[in-house]
Amino acid sequence: MRITITIGLVVASAVAVLQCSAFAPSSSTTTRRHISSLASSTITTNNNKEDPFCQIEYSPEDPTPCIEDEEVAVLNNNPPQPGAIMKMLPKDTWKVSTKESLLYFTADVVAVISTMSFLYAVVTSDQYQNLPMFAQALEVIPLQILTGFAMWCTWCIGHDAGHGTVSKNNFYGSIVNRIVGEITHSVICLTPFVPWQLSHRKHHLNHNHLEKDYSHQWYIKEEAEDLHPLIQASHTLRMVFFPFLYFVYLVTGIPDGGHVFFYGRMWEGQSMREKLDAAISVVVSFVTAGTLWHNMGTADFAVVCMVPWSVMGFWLFMVTYLQHHSEDGKLYTDDTFTFERGAFETVDRDYGKLVNRMSHHMMDGHVIHHLFFTKVPHYRLEAATKALQKGMKERGQEHLYKQIDTPDYTQEIIKQFYENWFFINEKQVVRTWGDDDDSESSSKAPRAAEKKLRLSTSLAAKNE
Repeated sequence: MRITITIGLVVASAVAVLQCSAFAPSSSTTTRRHISSLASSTITTNNNKEDPFCQIEYSPEDPTPCIEDEEVAVLNNNPPQPGAIMKMLPKDTWKVSTKESLLYFTADVVAVISTMSFLYAVVTSDQYQNLPMFAQALEVIPLQILTGFAMWCTWCIGHDAGHGTVSKNNFYGSIVNRIVGEITHSVICLTPFVPWQLSHRKHHLNHNHLEKDYSHQWYIKEEAEDLHPLIQASHTLRMVFFPFLYFVYLVTGIPDGGHVFFYGRMWEGQSMREKLDAAISVVVSFVTAGTLWHNMGTADFAVVCMVPWSVMGFWLFMVTYLQHHSEDGKLYTDDTFTFERGAFETVDRDYGKLVNRMSHHMMDGHVIHHLFFTKVPHYRLEAATKALQKGMKERGQEHLYKQIDTPDYTQEIIKQFYENWFFINEKQVVRTWGDDDDSESSSKAPRAAEKKLRLSTSLAAKNE
């Protein structure tokens, strides 16, 4: 037993050191949130109503979209097009290394196995069994938190797999992404990979849309009294449900649809073949949970697996909530939504150098991620974010980029969720756009966002 514990500690420590220092240098600079006044700048806009995003040819030397019927307008409050943003970023932003991705994957999986094995060794030891229940809890809580955080870090690797950025190899890339996703999500995090991948993609295509966004439910505070009684009850009991929100999201299908049982809006239009493919992930999760439960017993399974899983779920909800909520964040409607406007309403949050790195820059590189979510792997986000900050400042549009230092993240999520829940103020909803703005492009937003994404991806490939 002592040998097992010692090996577990050594391996976990080695993996932590590897994660923190071996992969990439960190930045000591911190960019504060920009709330500067709006200073006008001149950019070109597209006035082609048939194709609002003017998907013509890009030039590798000048990846700015070709414009039909171009006109110059003062659009300082309208985000730049993907081509203009790509010019700001380092060339290796688009370089996806299968080897490097798998190195991170291996390190995180080893971290989870080591910490969970150590936790299980402690829980099954005679010394632990002879302790009173209160003392048992005090002994394992730090290990449960550590194991849950390791699971969260592994979940972030699965997040890359869901976007296809673990590997871009033409021959085996899709297989690598699927295997990594199933191991990290379906097995380790008990989150069926393919159903999550489906709802998460819909979130990216509709980010900060008042009604069409996924992973979030937005309610207007001024209309609170008109909400369904069950929704009002959920608000009243929000802190009671807080520890179980990820479980509720996966199983009950609120608000996207079920990730275990296939019903709800996320499954509309999905074929039987796609549902059967998604069912494989569900089976993998059930087999994993059932096997562990059978071999450990109910009490040990709860202590060793489910409490760390809840810690992982807390991290996931906290990060997701905070990077999509800010005091001046805006929501858009069908008449005003564009892919870029939604992307720039996401928030880069700094949790501290160590946490940012071990979480694979999920929090402090989120704006870039939303702009190019199928193209930029997590280990390129930090450098790309610095370049984006510099580029937006040079354009006089730094006020569009949101960054908030959040060192007290646990207190912040509790405070924000208690005070705001899923409410937003009516003044945060952008229902009309000024005559000078590119509002024509809003009407076909979801489909155009996907077209735009494919175009920017092909451009990046040309520039590699």
